[in-house]
Amino acid sequence: MLILLNKPYGTLCQFTGEGATLAGLVPVPDVYPAGRLDRDSEGLLLLTDDGALQARIAEPRHKLPKTYLAQVEGVPGDEALTALRTGVTLKDGPTRPAEADLAAEPEGLWPRDPPIRVRKSVPDSWLRLTLTEGRNRQVRRMTAAVGHPTLRLIRWAIGPLTVEGLAPGAWREATAAEVAALRRPAPRVGGAGARRNF
Repeated sequence: MLILLNKPYGTLCQFTGEGATLAGLVPVPDVYPAGRLDRDSEGLLLLTDDGALQARIAEPRHKLPKTYLAQVEGVPGDEALTALRTGVTLKDGPTRPAEADLAAEPEGLWPRDPPIRVRKSVPDSWLRLTLTEGRNRQVRRMTAAVGHPTLRLIRWAIGPLTVEGLAPGAWREATAAEVAALRRPAPRVGGAGARRNF
């Protein structure tokens, strides 16, 4: 079984603990998150009871691309985008090349609760970032390293699967075709890549 969940802001990626957890959202026994999303991040979380599939999704050696929408302070220019595309040096070493493009806010994007902090003197913009590794708070550290701190972070896609059509807290079971697509080798990621309209 594979479940697609739109994890809301403020929810922990575990079934036990204080505060909002997955237990209040997914009443399905014996499924576990394949990878994590921080409490203050939103978007697609996959849960499964299949150990091999969990490893395929979560382990960096498989280089499964994960796409994020990051609302950041300021408007990144060519220099910042080039740095994100070629790799940013963080405290735990350089990142792999990523796809990085300015993006429009997706149509019909759900509001965050609570809203992000807004500074009237500083504009904000959206980035689409596709990574093939999953270090702790990596997107936030990458955007901060190029001078554009992340205000809101949404994981939009894992491989071919997206959160599109799922409201915060909603989930659905993946189709057989989606599971098969997820098991296929990941495409190469790096550089500017093809632009997407979201």
